[in-house]
Amino acid sequence: MTSERTSGAYAHALLQRHCRRLVELHGPVLANDGTEPLHQMRVSLRRLRSCLGQFGPCLRLPAAVDDSRLAKSVRRLGLARDLDVLQERLDEGLLPQLPEQERQRLKPVRRQLTRERTLAQEHLEKTLQSSRHLELIAELQGWLRQPTYSPLGEQPLHQWLPEWCLPGSASLMLHPGWWLRSPEENVDTLHDLRKRIKTVRYQLENLQELLDSRGRQWISQLKEGQSLLGELNDLSVLRKAIDDQLGSELDDAVPQLGWLLEQHRQHCWNRWIDLSRPITDRRERRRRLAGLLRWRSEGSHWGRLRHVLPVRHALIDKRTPLG
Repeated sequence: MTSERTSGAYAHALLQRHCRRLVELHGPVLANDGTEPLHQMRVSLRRLRSCLGQFGPCLRLPAAVDDSRLAKSVRRLGLARDLDVLQERLDEGLLPQLPEQERQRLKPVRRQLTRERTLAQEHLEKTLQSSRHLELIAELQGWLRQPTYSPLGEQPLHQWLPEWCLPGSASLMLHPGWWLRSPEENVDTLHDLRKRIKTVRYQLENLQELLDSRGRQWISQLKEGQSLLGELNDLSVLRKAIDDQLGSELDDAVPQLGWLLEQHRQHCWNRWIDLSRPITDRRERRRRLAGLLRWRSEGSHWGRLRHVLPVRHALIDKRTPLG
């Protein structure tokens, strides 16, 4: 009879996959070999950071495997990747739809984005070649060869699934960003909601094989929501970059572009409203939480989710007097 999979062993497999991918992408990113390696490395770093944050309590990691170091690397990659996205959105999505006169007026914007991308690559290369980053990867590789776990990490995975899976989703639904009435109402809150969605999405994807179809659908909807909020942010950043370079109102200097940006922004916001509407519905919120986990029955007392989530009358044992 095979032993049960532990939380520590499960986290080890995830970390090993992400670390291996980072090592594979190191050379292509330093060589600036297209936009895709950078995108994939950014995703791998984010997933690595998410895994460490989620399963940290069950791991005994070297001091060099530190979230602040990972955060710096993520920021450097993020800046370069964001500039790639803005350039692609402008060159491939918007410019072909503009009259020649407006395309000519946007040449300074394109040149400035190119300069900023070159500078971002220089900072990125310094970060990836820095002793702090290289030490982090080396220490993590060493730990992966000889992992050590906390007592929690030695516990069977299935006995701790609620703790690994549910709290992030539950707290996400309480975020005030779901109740905003327009993308301009509170930009910082909307930006924070996008980061929270991304965090929960990665945490759930870390446990995707344990989710039922409703849980996987929830991941898909989180991914779409993150994408929509990301597009809204990109459109706002691109508009500001163009305004700064033109030295005049965008809608006056390049009216067709202004119209396109506004149409796209409104389309994204309408889709976001449709996607987020179920969060404000009590029954739908409960249904989503109740569908997150596909419990396995082998030797587990967590046979049904109703033993984890409070349902009607479940918080009070009627046989036990209060006080």
